Amino acid sequence: MEYPVWVEVDLDALRHNVEAARRDLGAGVRLLFVVKADAYGHGAREVCRFAQHLAVDMFGVATLHEGIELREAGVRAPILILSPALPSEVEGIVRYDFRSSAATPEFARRLSRVAAALGRESIVHIEVDTGMGRGGVRYEDAVKFILETAGLPAISIEGVYTHFPSSDSEDLSFAREQLERFDRVVARLEERGFRPLLLHASNSAAILNLPQASFEMVRPGLLLYGHLPAHPSRTIDLEPVMSFKSRLVQIKDVPAGEGLSYGRTFVTRRPSRIGVVPVGYGHGYPFASSNRGVVLVGGRRVPVVGRVTMDITLVDLTELPSVSLGDEVVMLGSQGEERLALAEVAQRADTIGYEFLCSIGKRVPRSFVSGRQVRKTVTLIGDHDPEAPQPAAGWKGLGLVES
Repeated sequence: MEYPVWVEVDLDALRHNVEAARRDLGAGVRLLFVVKADAYGHGAREVCRFAQHLAVDMFGVATLHEGIELREAGVRAPILILSPALPSEVEGIVRYDFRSSAATPEFARRLSRVAAALGRESIVHIEVDTGMGRGGVRYEDAVKFILETAGLPAISIEGVYTHFPSSDSEDLSFAREQLERFDRVVARLEERGFRPLLLHASNSAAILNLPQASFEMVRPGLLLYGHLPAHPSRTIDLEPVMSFKSRLVQIKDVPAGEGLSYGRTFVTRRPSRIGVVPVGYGHGYPFASSNRGVVLVGGRRVPVVGRVTMDITLVDLTELPSVSLGDEVVMLGSQGEERLALAEVAQRADTIGYEFLCSIGKRVPRSFVSGRQVRKTVTLIGDHDPEAPQPAAGWKGLGLVES
């Protein structure tokens, strides 16, 4: 089946990136793969099913439901919920065997009570706020909180960690100050006879810019999806995992002086050939790309003209007389010798690469590719496996309605 809009997820590129990261880190450093926000828009279920057979030690999610989705998809690797959880979510955390981030006495005590009542031991990681100013326990209060939490029944502190707000900056002085604060917390814990199994601090940028922050585990996200963070002091060999594509569904000849799309923000200055692309902000293509973005058609860059709408984007094909209906349109990725990198696409939309990836919605099918063949496509109406026997035509044959 052809799709008017789709994402290609290159599993071979993902394998390459994990192996490249593992070589770069060396032996003894564990790898927590951050797969929150549907694996940054790549499709968390399939990405984790694949990655759990690679050199990945743990997955990181943001919410309880993200973790449950992975468990129910058959992912048995350790999963850490990185964001603070509600008290009402504690029972789910324990029952599904998730690691949780603890930063308040109230949460830690409730986790202890629930785990004890269920006859379980709940594993926690303590986030120390060394300057992110978001979640976690302030570094001045961290030692007392960690030792008190360690004394609770049915609680096991596996990790202590912190997070950098500016490890992707050209100026790393604050990140180094954070490291000093974190080191002081760890030293004070060790003086009191407590040393967690895992210390971790590094996101993708810190892996490249602050090798001294690798400790026992790192938490890459963007890096494993094949993209460098801003201002890397060094690089490793990466391959982009995602491509975002569509097709031309209509080509129109438009006279000079014609307004295009809502608000008529673009008016043709010459007789123009306009392509209609069935992708818009409802799919995750940014509205801010209106009159600013470019896409690839026929191996060449062509401009987005007029406002991006919920379901349609217009492009100027006047310089490409040979393209035709059904031709591929690339919003992110490569076509021929041309490439639209994530950093450029995000910059043209006045956003960051993280937001662009995470904004690609569930209505966009994800095709998972290996060995240059589609192995599976996940859509709103179910999963399609090209190698499986195909059902009879019609909705009943697809198993979507009762016969």
